[in-house]
Amino acid sequence: MSEAGPIVVFHAPNTRSFATLLLLDELGVPYHLHVLNMKSGEQREPGYLAINPMGKVPAIKHGDALTTEQVAIYIHLADLFPEAGLAPALDDPMRGPYLRWLVFYGSCFEPAVVDKSLEREPGRVAMMPYGDFDTMLSTLVKQLESGPYFLGERFSAVDLLWGSALNWMVQWKLVPDLPVITAYVERVTARPAFARVKAKDAEIAAAQEA
Repeated sequence: MSEAGPIVVFHAPNTRSFATLLLLDELGVPYHLHVLNMKSGEQREPGYLAINPMGKVPAIKHGDALTTEQVAIYIHLADLFPEAGLAPALDDPMRGPYLRWLVFYGSCFEPAVVDKSLEREPGRVAMMPYGDFDTMLSTLVKQLESGPYFLGERFSAVDLLWGSALNWMVQWKLVPDLPVITAYVERVTARPAFARVKAKDAEIAAAQEA
């Protein structure tokens, strides 16, 4: 464990913070779970807004350091525990592609999917952070076709983030269930960590419903 002490994860079931628990499980790192009940609006109470003014999860505290934003959390944790081998080192030739696909998720993929799902009128291409949805999707599909993972044969934290996200997106029909996407999701979700975290998340959700 890092000298900064235990990691505290602010989490709510059935949210994107699932992917943070997935990463921690794969890293083999113990952590303390602070569960929020979003149905009761706990994420909008002053206590949590002091953690993340956006009122969203995930967020982590590690010692005095507070990190929000899924991609930032991924970069931080995967680098913090290099022995797990989920992040290319700074001098590794794959470091650039690794960062590219982590950031592409947050800066291009998620905004594009949200806009499309809400049927928002797209703005001028030059003003859109992702250009246009079709180009974004074809860029993603092309990378998956070169697989089996985002870094070729090398499994990394990138795949935990994307595998978790695409699993939800396909189920909710937010992205097309193309064979290359469904096959990729099946590879990632077949990992033992996914089943463990899914069971934990279901248990938390059931406790909140009770």
